[in-house]
Amino acid sequence: MTGKLRCLALLLLTVACDRTARTVAHERQLAAPVAAQMVQVPADFADASGTARDGNAASITLPGATDVLPNLIIRSGTASLQVDSLERAVALVRALARRVGGFVGSSTAQAGKGQLHSAMLEIRMPAEHFEDTVDGLRMIGKIETVNVTAEDVGEEYVDVQARMTNDRRLEARLIDLLAHRTGKLADVLDVERELARVREEIERYEGRLRYLRSRAAVSTLSLSVHEPIPVVDEGSPGVMGEAVRDAWRNFIAVLALLIQSLGVIIPLGVVAGAGWLVVRRFRRPPGTATA
Repeated sequence: MTGKLRCLALLLLTVACDRTARTVAHERQLAAPVAAQMVQVPADFADASGTARDGNAASITLPGATDVLPNLIIRSGTASLQVDSLERAVALVRALARRVGGFVGSSTAQAGKGQLHSAMLEIRMPAEHFEDTVDGLRMIGKIETVNVTAEDVGEEYVDVQARMTNDRRLEARLIDLLAHRTGKLADVLDVERELARVREEIERYEGRLRYLRSRAAVSTLSLSVHEPIPVVDEGSPGVMGEAVRDAWRNFIAVLALLIQSLGVIIPLGVVAGAGWLVVRRFRRPPGTATA
């Protein structure tokens, strides 16, 4: 029983120390940007190493001069380009991507009969060559629209990194507890479960850091390329087309009139035929003898 209480007390102490370390790290992260903003030294009194000099040439290290957030910015954008020839423009875009050290990730195109010739291209390039890629589009065609977004993830990167460091310290303590275990089997299993949870968090933090680094290192530009839209004048149709349409309308009108007149012609024809048969039966030619 004493061994179990000792093990649980040690575990609680470990968790408490870990929370204290996280709190201190978080306060340092919040204090660093504030300290960097509060320090404003004229250029005449500051050198390139981040130190200030007074009249007695005494060097003073500026607080926060080295404790700054990493510059991690995820840049992406969309652009629309009008070109004279779609095939030539797509080839030039691929060449531009290779020239800036990138590549065309995915592309779709339509160039069928009666369709607007256009294509969608996704260019992925190193982040430092994003502006060069956008400027290179001006040599391919007419830029219609450009939208660029920039997301600063430096603060998130530092926070995740600090959490991962604290979890690694906790992992080391838990491993030390397992190496010098003196309690019962249930206590050992509790420590192992806590160790597995901490390692899972560490793996999740490592994956997030890799994702942020990769997204900040590679920028994406979604490009829409199309040929000029053809202008069709629908207000002045051709003379022959209008004549054909008028002739078709007249034919339909005459056919409809003929169908309507059948309602009168057929009954009159039946009556006339019946009267002619009656007259022919009772009117015989002269000189015809009766039998």
